[in-house]
Amino acid sequence: MQQKSRKIILAVTGASGSIYAKNLLDRLGSLKNPPAEIAVVFSETAKEIWEYEIGEKYKEILPAKEYKNNSFFVPFASGSSDYDIMIICPASMGILGRIANGISDDLIARAADVMLKERRKLILVPRETPYNLIHIRNMETLSLAGAIVCPATPSFYNRPKTIDDLVNTVIERIISLAGFESDTYRWMEND
Repeated sequence: MQQKSRKIILAVTGASGSIYAKNLLDRLGSLKNPPAEIAVVFSETAKEIWEYEIGEKYKEILPAKEYKNNSFFVPFASGSSDYDIMIICPASMGILGRIANGISDDLIARAADVMLKERRKLILVPRETPYNLIHIRNMETLSLAGAIVCPATPSFYNRPKTIDDLVNTVIERIISLAGFESDTYRWMEND
């Protein structure tokens, strides 16, 4: 079955867990039917955290194109664009709160608002623990609005041996939720 060419927005926020975003970008580029475009947007502190946690600065790799978080002069700031998926990975509780409460004060929040209003796929990957009641209520609001909340909670049933193996259990779940074909381990299907 031929998949249509997809256009994805990947937002990286200042939550710890840059390895999730890095591995997701790598995985998207290696798919059998990769996205036609990947728009990458970093929050103000996300690049600093990326460099600290990954040990090197972010380098743009095609088909990824970076956009500034303080500009609304980009296609996906409007519902007239044809970007069909937005993934916020990792998603800070601050960005979840702003999106849940309709505060579009930067490009990440505005693009997420566009995805919700246009009934397109918005996948949020919070990397926080524990959750407080405000976090839980914001995630409930976002779920009710149509977003998918996929916490960065690794699975162990494929017996991961490295940190990358563990991280990639979350990445493969995101890939699947985004609707891409993936030959990932599936519980009781690969034995």
